[in-house]
Amino acid sequence: MRAQVWKTIKMAVSEVSCNKMFGGFQKVFSHESTQLKCKMNFGVYLPPQAESGKCPVLYWLSGLTCTEQNFVTKACAQRAAAKHGIIIIAPDTSPRGCNIEGEEDGWDFGTGAGFYVNATEDKWKTNYRMYSYVTEELPSVVNSSFPVDSDRQSIFGHSMGGHGALICYLKNPGKYRSVSAFAPICNPINCPWGQKAFSGYLGSNKDTWKEYDASELVKKYQGPPVDILIDQGKADNFLPAGQLLPDNFVAACKESKVPVVLRMQEGYDHSYYFMASFMDDHIKHHAKHLKA
Repeated sequence: MRAQVWKTIKMAVSEVSCNKMFGGFQKVFSHESTQLKCKMNFGVYLPPQAESGKCPVLYWLSGLTCTEQNFVTKACAQRAAAKHGIIIIAPDTSPRGCNIEGEEDGWDFGTGAGFYVNATEDKWKTNYRMYSYVTEELPSVVNSSFPVDSDRQSIFGHSMGGHGALICYLKNPGKYRSVSAFAPICNPINCPWGQKAFSGYLGSNKDTWKEYDASELVKKYQGPPVDILIDQGKADNFLPAGQLLPDNFVAACKESKVPVVLRMQEGYDHSYYFMASFMDDHIKHHAKHLKA
C-alpha cells in the first residue's frame, strides 16, 4: 500500500523537505494550483499510523504574514497528531509572486494575507481564491496523494486562519466534523483588518462581506450539531484593539442556539507560544470527532 501511495504522490505534488518526527514524517510539498494560478507549498505531517492505513485529516489555516513554515516549526502539533493518528495539512496563506501591483505594499493585505475569500475585484479575482483553494482544490490534491480518509476531516486555525476555519466550517455543513480556533478574527466586517481586506478583495458592497464573516454566517447556520472550541489570550494586544471581537461571535452563537466554548487564557498573547501551549487540547478536541 505504501508504494502505491508514494507513486500517486509523485504524480501530483513535489516533495520539498522531509524530517522524521515522533515516529512519523513532517514533510513539505509544492504543486501548481489551478485556483490560484501559481505554485503553492503546504506542510503535511504523516503520523506513524499512515504507514499501514488511511488516517483522518486535520486542516490548519495560518494567520497574517505566515507561510506553511510557521505552523510546521512552531505549533508543537506533531506529537499529539502522532498520538491520535491524525494527518495535519498546513497550506500557505496566500498566492505568491503573482506580479499584481500593490501585492507587497502591506503586511495585512496582498501577499501573506489572502483572508480565505474568493476575491471578486478585477485586480485580485484571478489569483486570490483562497476559499476555493482550501475547501476544494487542496483537499482534492491531498485525498489523491496521501493515505487520507476523506470522510473524516476537520479544520482549525489562528487569527486570520481562525476566521478562515470558522467560515469554511459554517459555509459547508457536514464537510468538516469539527472546528476550533486560536484568537480568530470573529467579525471581520466590523474590524479594521477585515474592512481593509474585504473592501480590497470584495468591493464596496458590504452585503457580500457577510458571506465571509463567521458572526454573520452562524446566524443562518443549518446543519449537523456543532462543537466549536475557541481559545483567546487575555494579554493579546489585538483584543483591545478591536481586531478579534470574540464576544460578537459568542453573542451570535447564543442568538442562534449554536454551542460554542470560548476559553479566555490569562497572560497569553497572540503568538505561537500561546498556540503551542494549548495545541494538545485542540487536537484532542478534533480527535474526539474524527475518531468517532
